[in-house]
Amino acid sequence: MTSPDLGHWPVKNGKYRQSEVSSFIGSGDAFWERVTADVLRWKVKTASGFEVDPAGPVKPGEELEVTARMLGLKIIEPVKVLTVIQETRRVGFSYCTLPGHPVDGEEAFVIDRRGEDVHLTIRSLTRAAPQQPWRVLFPALLVVQRIVRRRYLRALRQ
Repeated sequence: MTSPDLGHWPVKNGKYRQSEVSSFIGSGDAFWERVTADVLRWKVKTASGFEVDPAGPVKPGEELEVTARMLGLKIIEPVKVLTVIQETRRVGFSYCTLPGHPVDGEEAFVIDRRGEDVHLTIRSLTRAAPQQPWRVLFPALLVVQRIVRRRYLRALRQ
């Protein structure tokens, strides 16, 4: 649903909160080579303070646990990689949340090249998870999500 293969992401239905943020992160061939390898090894997440298990390159269909540590709490986020793209000027992947994740939805990290400039785009679709305590904490999780998105945009900068 987050369509990492598309340059333009069309508006979806109203079942999820939809977000797309983009930022210039660097330029040049050497930077492009490094950052495309980094994004496909979860560096956007790990450089933002998350742990990914198992660590390694993203693989479609792989189920993993992403761990967030916040205020002395350890939060396990089960996810599944959906799509991996590796094109000449666009590289990235999407994953969906699995039962037990604090939210229900999907997220994509996409690196694209516009001339010499390299941009990171983060797309997400989010709604409240069906289970407690996450369902009742959803408004607070939306605030945390905005903070984390800012970390993502800084994670791979030159």
